[in-house]
Amino acid sequence: PAFNAPADFDFARHLPAAKFTAILAPAANETTALCDWLIPENHFLESWGDARAFDGTVSIIQPLILPLYDGKSAHEVLDAMLSPPGRDDYDIVRGFWQSQNPGPTFEDDWRRALHDGLIAGTAMPEKSVSPRPCSEWRHAPASAPPGGKSELEITFRPDPTLFDGRFANNGWLQELPKPITKMTWDNAVYMSPGDAYRLGIDTNSTGDNYHFGSPTGSLVELTYQGRTLKAPVRVQPGHVDGSVTLHFGYGRTHGGRSANGAGFNVYTIRTAKALWQDTGLEAKRISGSYQFADTQADGVLDPARHIIHKGTIAGYLKEPESVHEGAEAPPKSLTLYPGFNYQTDDQGRPKYAWGMAIDLNACTGCTACIVACQAENNIAVVGKDQVRRGRNMQWLRVDTYYQGEASDPNPAIYNQPVPCQQCENAPCELVCPVQATSHSAEGLNDMVYNRCVGTRYCSNNCPYKVRRFNFYLFSDYETPSLKLLHNPDVTVRSRGVMDKCTYCVQRINAAKIDSERQDRRVADGEIQTACQASCPTEAIIFGDINDANSRVSKMKAQQRNYGLLEDLNTRPRTTYLATLRNPNPEWES
Repeated sequence: PAFNAPADFDFARHLPAAKFTAILAPAANETTALCDWLIPENHFLESWGDARAFDGTVSIIQPLILPLYDGKSAHEVLDAMLSPPGRDDYDIVRGFWQSQNPGPTFEDDWRRALHDGLIAGTAMPEKSVSPRPCSEWRHAPASAPPGGKSELEITFRPDPTLFDGRFANNGWLQELPKPITKMTWDNAVYMSPGDAYRLGIDTNSTGDNYHFGSPTGSLVELTYQGRTLKAPVRVQPGHVDGSVTLHFGYGRTHGGRSANGAGFNVYTIRTAKALWQDTGLEAKRISGSYQFADTQADGVLDPARHIIHKGTIAGYLKEPESVHEGAEAPPKSLTLYPGFNYQTDDQGRPKYAWGMAIDLNACTGCTACIVACQAENNIAVVGKDQVRRGRNMQWLRVDTYYQGEASDPNPAIYNQPVPCQQCENAPCELVCPVQATSHSAEGLNDMVYNRCVGTRYCSNNCPYKVRRFNFYLFSDYETPSLKLLHNPDVTVRSRGVMDKCTYCVQRINAAKIDSERQDRRVADGEIQTACQASCPTEAIIFGDINDANSRVSKMKAQQRNYGLLEDLNTRPRTTYLATLRNPNPEWES
């Protein structure tokens, strides 16, 4: 609460006046710095507990592992205050339920509850309720429009990656690009181009942030209810005029190595009166600038390259090829590469040919696939300075493109995940002097880390820019707790080595080993890449394209299917399904 309590509570000032203060917390934070005692808290995966489901059914919470450190759970702390200390959380939880069922069958009932995951017969009786008439509802008053030229609406929102700041010390989430803006390690004052122009922010200057991906933003001073905050501006196309959006969760001072010093603290002007929205904000530009760290250099859609194939449902039903209008793919015979036989092996048995299809209609740009890939493949965190230098290490990115004029108040936005395209005619393979990047018999563009000598020729020759180079020793081999973080099936890379997506080859090989033991082929859907498994809309589909009945083959057979930059004749194994929109004609007019 010393960090995120409403500013008018002034919690951090009043707390030290208490005669004695103690806090149970998993790590140091802004409140623990003001307390007399810090009791280290167990992780929830190390603790016993219980909980009720929505219908009242009780479930026993069982730990995943034994405590790594000598922490305490909330059960143990409260129990020490209420009774003689010494019981652990297991004894506490078990003792409570034994008091509810003191009979001779308790031990059997307890073991059954641990096995089944719930205590039978604990559901609560249903209650019949009826809503009050609408006339009795209490409506919140509608927000008044801005009262003057310099008065704006202020809107508070949790950060897309850090939430309210509780995840601020997670390096994966700090470095995860925000949806749409692709900003990392920071928050900003989001406002429309029109408001930026009225405040004197030159939206046509490369010194400001209206050119998508520009690393510099102007500074403004916000005044709300007598409190001021200085912060950088992010001019966001599509943002409503007369309002600014602030994401809280940044500006930590005792949050940990990754959290401290990142962004600015919005909680300093967030009051109990307006936890989410209010009017009466004043903003003025002040001297100075601020450098952001973005992962996408340019968000303006270049129609000449046909990166995004798109259309309307009506147009597609009338003429399916209309979504690919203007795009050209060279004939497959136009190549100097010898090609590969993916159909059968030496004994005439069908081979696997792995491929991926991404439905851009389903992709929301949430970026869950990026952090899933980072966790699965032991991808290092590099920090804000290295991201600003273009050295971020994520193997997968989600590009966001805007369509329309820069002054358009509501531009169309398109998202496109871009992993390694696993090209059939891979430009990277041709230029590697030590064959560290090579073509597998199943169509994967593999990386042999032990061979890589760091020439980076492959990255220079990749038109999709999906290769990442370890300029420094980003990976931590020594910290004991981080050893548990790493996926043991994936190598932890050192400096001087090129990284890239391999369709989670470790998952492919695990499924192949299981299938060979059972003398069968890998079933469709048996393998899910990390990005596919994490996608909430199932936009990413992976499988064997030699199997005509596989889901990925059926997606690639659709007329919406296309390859990224097909005119280069790289023949990517990763293809996309064009975006189709169904605009309301009344809105269009």
